[in-house]
Amino acid sequence: MTGAAQPAPIIVTALFGGEDASYLNRLRTEHFPPERNQLDAHLTLFHHLAPDLARELKQRLAAETRGITAPDARIAGVISLGRGTAFRIESPALEDIRARLAEAFAPMLVPQDRAGWRPHVTIQNKVEPAAARALRQQIEADFAPRPLAIAGLAAWWYRGGPWEALSRHMFA
Repeated sequence: MTGAAQPAPIIVTALFGGEDASYLNRLRTEHFPPERNQLDAHLTLFHHLAPDLARELKQRLAAETRGITAPDARIAGVISLGRGTAFRIESPALEDIRARLAEAFAPMLVPQDRAGWRPHVTIQNKVEPAAARALRQQIEADFAPRPLAIAGLAAWWYRGGPWEALSRHMFA
C-alpha cells in the first residue's frame, strides 16, 4: 500500500487523570531504561485486538464512557515483574468494563487477553533483577494505597514502536 498505513493490532488502555498521569510518567522517566521508554504510563486492558474490530471497538468504548462517571480506582500495591516493578491497580468498575468488552470479543481474543487480567502500571522493566528488587523495596518502604484517577479509555494501533492513537473516550 502506498501512502496508507498497514493494518495493525489494536491495544486498549485506560487513560489517567492529569496529576496521576504526571506522577506515573515521572516515575517511568526516572526508572525505565531510557532507550526502552517509548510510551507514557498506561494501564492495558487488551494487548492485541484484530484491526478489523476498530469500528465496533470504538462504538463499544464510547458506550462504556459517554455520560458515565469515571470508575473509582486505586494504586493498591507494588508488584515485582522479575526484571521490573509495577503498581497493582484495583478498580471493580474498570474490571466490569473490561469483562463486558472481553465477552463481546471473546472468540477473537488472543491467549494473553483471554487469560486472567492483572491490572497494573509498569514503572520499570527490562532491568537487572537486582535493580528491580531495589526499586520495589524503595517504593514499598513508604508505600500507602492511594486513589488513581481514570479519565477515559483509549485504543491504539501497534506498529512496533510508539503507539498511534486510534480513539479516545473520556468519562463524564
